[in-house]
Amino acid sequence: MQHPLSQFQFCPKCGSQQFEINNEKSKKCGDCGFIYYFNSSAAVVAIIENAEGEILVATRAKDPAKGTFDLPGGFIDMYESAEEAVVREVKEETGLFITSPRYLFSIPNIYVYSGFEVHTTDMFFQCKSNNFSDLKAQDDVSELQFIARNKLNPADFGLNSIRKGIEKML
Repeated sequence: MQHPLSQFQFCPKCGSQQFEINNEKSKKCGDCGFIYYFNSSAAVVAIIENAEGEILVATRAKDPAKGTFDLPGGFIDMYESAEEAVVREVKEETGLFITSPRYLFSIPNIYVYSGFEVHTTDMFFQCKSNNFSDLKAQDDVSELQFIARNKLNPADFGLNSIRKGIEKML
């Protein structure tokens, strides 16, 4: 696998081509001196249970891993907390309003978007909803369903971090 920094050829500050490896985590511009550190992007994942203890599972409508199972979630926007992001992402993808998101654990991931490897830290939250009447697949979700914990198969989930999260949850 190619190092993520190899995807960056020009200094993001001045545009110079004198943008060279500084160390395993950064590149440095030979013209302006700017050092760019390649860090993970932050993402959130929602584990939502109904009254029967079943988990809300989404089917991905788009690549990567189109047609596979997923959990609601997505990237954290600038100036947004992880808790705000999980509430927003769940609303965008499912129509649900969730309350009391509780952080559980995180898992690193590589999310390939438009051929670009985005390294992420996926933060998993346990979330509650008091009303499932507005449940509707939206945004990048083609279908939503509740699945009993004992029927969840990690292999059905297309993204590596979600698979690992399901294994950890079970």
